[in-house]
Amino acid sequence: MLAEMIDIRLIRSDRERVKASLGRRGVSAGEVDRVADADDEARRLIGRRDELRAQVKEISRQVERSMRAGDLAGAETLRSTSRTIGQSLQEIEVNLGRVQAELRDLLLRLPNLPADECPDGLTSEDNVVVRSWPEHQPAYGQAQRVPHWEIGAQLGILDMERAAKLSGSMFPMYRGLGARLLRALSSFALDSHADAYEEIRPPSLVRTETMVSTGHLPKFADDAYHLERDDLWAIPTAEVPLTSMCRDEIIDEEELPLRLTALTACFRREAGSAGRDTRGLLRVHEFDKVELFAYTTPAQAAAQHEDMVNRATSLLEILGLAYRVLDLCTGDIGNSSARTFDLEVYAPGCDQWLEVSSISWCSDYQARRANIRYRPRDGSQPALVHTLNGSALAWARIWAALVETNRQDDGSVAIPPCLRPYLGGIDRIPS
Repeated sequence: MLAEMIDIRLIRSDRERVKASLGRRGVSAGEVDRVADADDEARRLIGRRDELRAQVKEISRQVERSMRAGDLAGAETLRSTSRTIGQSLQEIEVNLGRVQAELRDLLLRLPNLPADECPDGLTSEDNVVVRSWPEHQPAYGQAQRVPHWEIGAQLGILDMERAAKLSGSMFPMYRGLGARLLRALSSFALDSHADAYEEIRPPSLVRTETMVSTGHLPKFADDAYHLERDDLWAIPTAEVPLTSMCRDEIIDEEELPLRLTALTACFRREAGSAGRDTRGLLRVHEFDKVELFAYTTPAQAAAQHEDMVNRATSLLEILGLAYRVLDLCTGDIGNSSARTFDLEVYAPGCDQWLEVSSISWCSDYQARRANIRYRPRDGSQPALVHTLNGSALAWARIWAALVETNRQDDGSVAIPPCLRPYLGGIDRIPS
């Protein structure tokens, strides 16, 4: 069985601290109290169960002594008492199973404790812009103020209508140089991370426990694609399989930080997209993404988080896309995250800031659920690893921003120099 996400011992020893910490995320104190009450009841039932088991064991010894002494009537009386206790024991086992299942469900739904440095706030309006690049917003010409869905249709590189015919709305289809541009972005990113990150190509379908390990289940089931016949889930991000790669394992500290990168398709139902702008590539059900992921010791986590942010922003600068870095507030970080930095690029045709990366430190939250530990060099007891993940980068919105930013007056789209080697030297998508 997977472990709980928040250490139940912390709730037992310092419930008020947990309440205060989760209160910064908008979690009510009552939710923590319900966990504590279920834990108290489970511990009470375990205590009573163990008492009754000890009584049954002692009666068995008494029955044996009575039989040796020839006291058959006394032995039968003892057996009758044991059967009565056994019935009570069976009822307690049933109740204990119910309470433990309730406790586990409550724990799985509690979010991670936010880092002390995480800004307070309850909505995206409270996020803090840490920095922007370039320092001054570029001046965009009229050619760059055309949205990517119009550019894509004009150049024959994005075909949303045929994609909808195949799969329904919010599924994109790239064509010709549009498809090659997407492939080039992935190859460029994977090559950029090859110096320190092992490339993985994980499965795109995973088991339920794999989704539970990251915190995507049970809370976000409505936003995921579920293949009920096989009880498999289409991954919303490569973070999901990468987190569980070392599930139920102990990693030697010498192997940490263990850095991984993966290119996968990502699938999201976007159940909450009603009323939002879903034109073009702004919000899609399927998109390609290069993910960065790491297992670390607690002491390594901060430097690893910084490395991921630096790698993602470096790619944006090389691509020539204006971006900003947001330090997400406590109410806007993901369920598993202790602290998150979002990267947003500016798309001049849409005149919008588009999120293209979310880089998160999850402390030991996911590792506790997935039972992933490391063996310290000093020989002390194995401890939980920390996990970190982030996009570097998610391509649908990057593709959109690139096409809009690099559109020329003649309607063609210039290819950034860093991508030209992956496109056979092509320097523009002709009009």
